[in-house]
Amino acid sequence: MALPQGIAAATVAYEAWLGSHLRLVPDDLAEKHRRMAKGPFQFLRATYYRWVERWEKVEPDLRDAPEVLSIGDLHFENFGTWRDADGRLAWGVNDFDEAFPLPWTQDLVRLATSLTLAVMQRELAVRPEEACAELLSGYAAALEQGGKPIVLAEDHPWLERIAIARRRRAARFWRRLRGPEVAVPESAERALRQFLPDPLLEVKVIHRVAGLGSLGRERFVALGRWRGGAVAREAKALAPSACSWLKAPAAPAELYYARLLRTATRASDPYFGVEDGWVVRRLAPDCAKIALRDLPLRYLGRLLFYQGYETGNVHLGTQGAADDVLKDLRSRKGDWLARAALRMCKEVQNDWKDWRAARRRPSLP
Repeated sequence: MALPQGIAAATVAYEAWLGSHLRLVPDDLAEKHRRMAKGPFQFLRATYYRWVERWEKVEPDLRDAPEVLSIGDLHFENFGTWRDADGRLAWGVNDFDEAFPLPWTQDLVRLATSLTLAVMQRELAVRPEEACAELLSGYAAALEQGGKPIVLAEDHPWLERIAIARRRRAARFWRRLRGPEVAVPESAERALRQFLPDPLLEVKVIHRVAGLGSLGRERFVALGRWRGGAVAREAKALAPSACSWLKAPAAPAELYYARLLRTATRASDPYFGVEDGWVVRRLAPDCAKIALRDLPLRYLGRLLFYQGYETGNVHLGTQGAADDVLKDLRSRKGDWLARAALRMCKEVQNDWKDWRAARRRPSLP
């Protein structure tokens, strides 16, 4: 597909395509456009549609790598905690909005690019080459070992301590989930009730503004009280990956979110899934991100290792791919990942500057 030149034109074209698949919320979309101008990392998170076009052109030597069902919009803040079916605290990738079959290198380069941008903005105190080495070491370990869910108990007590220490304060968390009750599509209500502890529970449904890449889609939260405590479930409108827009915008777009949840090596969250066009998840104080910015330096390298390992856990969902991916990984020498991330950082920064300039023109988003 011949895409429009420039970030502003690409944004208009992508959002028109996205709007043909679901209902967009104009106020939330305007908020997304505003946040995109705040900094290169925020811009990266919000513009996966631009990334896929840049990736196609900037990294041709990495596009020939073996293909796996990939996360797509991977960055260092796309990891968090949840409770699995046995009530254990688990950690890993917590968003698969852009899941799509891609070369295995794409997820690693995007993750490394997000880290490099954070280093450039002095938000992380680590050398990009060291960070990339940890990511690749963890990724290779997952493939060699056949993967393993990351459960924060016996094997990862250090990560469990960090997760508990960083857990959001319950009172503050529930105060932030407030708002007027809104009308909700029947399909969203059915999906929310499917994942409540009691489908007949009396709930109040509010509109929620959250995220960056998915900001602009409909997002609802059902709030209620159940057996002495508050409960919340969020339903977010499911959309095709931006890769579909790039590769075949006029063709029916396949959705890969549910497949990736089903095939990845992970301790599954029983309250996280896809239902009738909505991604539904449990919201709670113990379902939270572990911010790399807040980590003691002695833990940073270890967590980067496990971000790479968890990426491998997801890629292992593509049956039969591990041997080919490992062979390709071992054939790549030197600081190839750090170099690729740096090239992509320059592309992101250039687009971010163009976006800020375009925002000053009233005729553009």
